[in-house]
Amino acid sequence: MKSQSIHFKSRASSALDNAVLQDNLRRFGTTGLPAMRAKAVEAYGAGEFERLRDAAQAIRQRVIANLDVWIERFQREAEKRGATVLFAETAEEASRLVIEVCRQHGLTKAIKSKSMVSEEAGLNDALAAAGVTPVETDLGEYIIQLAGEPPSHIIAPAVHKSKDEVSDLFESHHGTPRKTDTPAMTQEAREILRKHFLSADLGISGGNFLIAETGSGVIVTNEGNGRMVTTLPRVHVCVTGIEKVVPTLEDVSTLLRVLTRSATGQAISNYVSLFTGPRGENDTEGPEHMVFVLVDGGRSSLLGGELEDMLRCIRCGACMNHCPVYQAVGGHAYGWVYPGPMGSVLTPAFTGIENSTDLPQAATLCGACSVVCPVKIPLPDLLRTLREKQVDRGLRPWGERAGLRAWSWLAQRPALYAFASRIGARALRGLANREGMIAWIPFASGWMKAKNGGRFMPAPAGKTFRELHAERVRAERAT
Repeated sequence: MKSQSIHFKSRASSALDNAVLQDNLRRFGTTGLPAMRAKAVEAYGAGEFERLRDAAQAIRQRVIANLDVWIERFQREAEKRGATVLFAETAEEASRLVIEVCRQHGLTKAIKSKSMVSEEAGLNDALAAAGVTPVETDLGEYIIQLAGEPPSHIIAPAVHKSKDEVSDLFESHHGTPRKTDTPAMTQEAREILRKHFLSADLGISGGNFLIAETGSGVIVTNEGNGRMVTTLPRVHVCVTGIEKVVPTLEDVSTLLRVLTRSATGQAISNYVSLFTGPRGENDTEGPEHMVFVLVDGGRSSLLGGELEDMLRCIRCGACMNHCPVYQAVGGHAYGWVYPGPMGSVLTPAFTGIENSTDLPQAATLCGACSVVCPVKIPLPDLLRTLREKQVDRGLRPWGERAGLRAWSWLAQRPALYAFASRIGARALRGLANREGMIAWIPFASGWMKAKNGGRFMPAPAGKTFRELHAERVRAERAT
């Protein structure tokens, strides 16, 4: 998938002007995954859940500290059980390896379970170009494949689509009468996909985790399509990142408890599938050949660096579910595979900070993402680190850099700073309307634009905090 992150501002502006998208995002933010997570945490117990997060963080950090060791252990155990393990230095190389597997086994149709790494690799386009038909089987992924769009969310890829839009897509592509009843639409998709499940010779999945002690892969789904993808075709290829390895089955059980609650608010997802090697002589199901494609794609470059904590990510989507910026513009505005706060770190890290200059700025630094992250990634700190790198490399607009230098110079001179603050407080008060609200600020018009006609800020009192505090002290002394 080619990154369009350099165009974040224009894409975000278009998203704010899209009434259908804004309505979908508003419903998602108020009644969707954030509310479900809150209920799940309350049911589990807030204190217990924090201890669970600590345990999950420790497991992931243990892996990162010796990532090469755990990858080697996984490879050894997977190959011992008959699987093939391939390594791709780049996402593009991952596509080439999958196509080589297709040619080796004469494969012509691939059914796919959700895999964000395959999105990194642009795998669907590469397969189609090589004569292999890819079919997404996760309902959300299937919808956006029909629409010719990338996912807008890593858990709910079609969250930006309304029911009417999906109805139009099904009518157009399926050639059936238009339906608006959700169960009927779901049944229609099930009937269409069933034919692909039964005729495909290649199954492609992602991997939520890789278990080092058993050489197994793990995927977490709610629709059952993952089970079909990994057991029906004669070849199964799991495409995932090298950082997904986990030491033991017990570690996976801990991570699953925090993953599902953080992602969808479930105590456990409908399906947790483990796959270990190809089908044995006495097995009644499973692939004849099992291949793992482990992708670096810039991940190893984060080891030992300032962004290393990002490798703990288990792709739950909680950070974007709670991010006010994501809730305002949706996932497509970010321009690459990973949206929200996680994407604002991963995209610059994987595609180059110079190709995504606005993403580290696409955050209020409110800290909500860090509070809900199941493995306690300090996302605001990482975003600040990226902002510092941009300034150091001169990647920010000259006006912004000049403004920061002017502020720095002023902040080092307290008397002048206090004088400028007094002028600023009075100037802002002068911008207030009759209701005492400010609808426009010089050099900050972007902050004042909002999806519902504009954002308003309460006007200050016309005096600085120091002035107000001094007046209060004098009044108290006088009494």
